[in-house]
Amino acid sequence: QVQLVESGGGLVQAGGSLRLSCAASGRTFSNYAMGWFRQAPGKEREFVAAINWSGGNTYYADSVKGRFTVSRENAENTVYLQMNSLKPEDTAVYFCAANLPGRELVRAGMYLYWGQGTQVTVFS
Repeated sequence: QVQLVESGGGLVQAGGSLRLSCAASGRTFSNYAMGWFRQAPGKEREFVAAINWSGGNTYYADSVKGRFTVSRENAENTVYLQMNSLKPEDTAVYFCAANLPGRELVRAGMYLYWGQGTQVTVFS
């Protein structure tokens, strides 16, 4: 079992930045690939970014590429999502999730463990 707790969400003006954190506890954090997803009201949960177990490979949705950066610090059992140049359409609840290595990273259904989410609201 892996427990995940997100933090760092909030209210920000368009063009601003936020850094989300996801702290993990339980089983060995470095065993898992990590993903970030988001869900806006009335919409399905969508892939945002993912990072492999070592941090050597990262993946992004086209909508955030060039603006968001995912990273991890295995020594601190934490994964981060740096979000720059935020837009109102980035408004959503953001979730982090843990997945086994080698599994598909863009599909929410493939992830084993989820956090409770943190709200990000971007106003224009």
